[in-house]
Amino acid sequence: MPSDVWALAATAQLPEDQQTPQQRAAVALATQLADELIAADAAVIAVPLYNFGISQHVKTWIDLLIASPQLRPGGEGAPLAGRAISFVIARGGGYGPGTPREGWDHATPYLRRIFADVFQADVEIVECELTLADVNPAMAELRDTAAALRVQANERAAETGRALAQRVGVGAA
Repeated sequence: MPSDVWALAATAQLPEDQQTPQQRAAVALATQLADELIAADAAVIAVPLYNFGISQHVKTWIDLLIASPQLRPGGEGAPLAGRAISFVIARGGGYGPGTPREGWDHATPYLRRIFADVFQADVEIVECELTLADVNPAMAELRDTAAALRVQANERAAETGRALAQRVGVGAA
């Protein structure tokens, strides 16, 4: 995606005949991305925690969804209302309750805010912490905890996957 695509889509609030070709292309991309999500029975989106937030790629995708005519806040209807969207979030360190970096994960609250509150989707979160423990020597003492968290995350992912499949009528739970 071009780095300026969101700015072009966001500034294309003019009648189409007054938009530049680049703005029309950006709005077309935003519309396509929104149409894909709207057409899905459910969505599973993997998002790593990068520097306490989401990656620029995920942010640009979300910004384009917000800029699309179908999902623009304040627009008509809520095409994602009640839609099942599950986020699989991987965090290299520990950010959960009681950890020194509790509250430093700015990705998960942001994703909840946008998808649950703005788009009114039914959001589930599957998260795994300490994913760098096996490769970071400074985290060696956390490897057993990381392994236990990975097992819990895998169980939660399987549970969430079964629930999504049942919800959209695919296979048996």
